[in-house]
Amino acid sequence: QVHLLESGGGSVQSGGSLRLSCAVSGASYNTYCMAWFRQSPGTEREGVAAIDSDGKTAYVDSVKGRFTISHDTAKNTLHLQMNSLKPHDTAMYYCAAEFLCRLSSNNGYPPPQGLYGYWGQGTSVTVSS
Repeated sequence: QVHLLESGGGSVQSGGSLRLSCAVSGASYNTYCMAWFRQSPGTEREGVAAIDSDGKTAYVDSVKGRFTISHDTAKNTLHLQMNSLKPHDTAMYYCAAEFLCRLSSNNGYPPPQGLYGYWGQGTSVTVSS
């Protein structure tokens, strides 16, 4: 059974940094797509960043140049390094995964949530001004 567990959320001031992690267990596929989504109260879940097993990445425009997604294949852990955080980055952040999947292009837009069949429970990020 595939299990995703996020960690690393917290509260920081504007301009600060956080590194989110998502430990993936129960899966051993060589081909995959993984992503970070976020959702704040009253809004739809938004794809923030995605990566696939070929190393292609995709970011939503609002985080380009500030956030970096990576996957540690040895530990099967997905990361999201978030720098220069802003109050509007405040949200619950979720990791997601799907297997036998590839992003259609590099530097494109993150795929929608419907692509992903596996989700973590979320980790909270609060950025104060």
